[in-house]
Amino acid sequence: MMKGWSEEKQHFVQYYGSDAVDASSLLMVTTNFTGSTEPRMLSTIRAIQKELTYGALVHRYNPEKAASDGTSSTHEGTFGACSFWMAQALAEAGKVDEGRLMLEKMLSYSNHVGLYAEEIGAKGEALGNFPQAFTHLALITTCYNIDKILDGGRKSPL
Repeated sequence: MMKGWSEEKQHFVQYYGSDAVDASSLLMVTTNFTGSTEPRMLSTIRAIQKELTYGALVHRYNPEKAASDGTSSTHEGTFGACSFWMAQALAEAGKVDEGRLMLEKMLSYSNHVGLYAEEIGAKGEALGNFPQAFTHLALITTCYNIDKILDGGRKSPL
């Protein structure tokens, strides 16, 4: 909580010593590491929305600002899992309508039998590994937890 936070940037960071925002920080909510309404998490959600989100689609990180992971220095497609995590984080942070709308938009990016690729391109095309189990797990968890919120219940301890 101390080393993974940038006081200057006001968001959790990709790795200790970095100041780059990374949408995988949203897993901190999904895994119950921190609460969705914790001020640092809310600030991180806003940073991800500002720097990495385009409509309902979320990039994991900006490769120009983050550590090299061996991929190209240009933007790849957006990551479906990150987009679902964002929808859930928004709903759990009290922005239920915004999270639900994001989830509904994401549902339109599956193929004709409901499968998702690892990444979604700028024109909605499936990129990367297909089908991607990790994306589907994020879809299921997000649907389950947003449904619980809409029903007035608490999120799953998954």
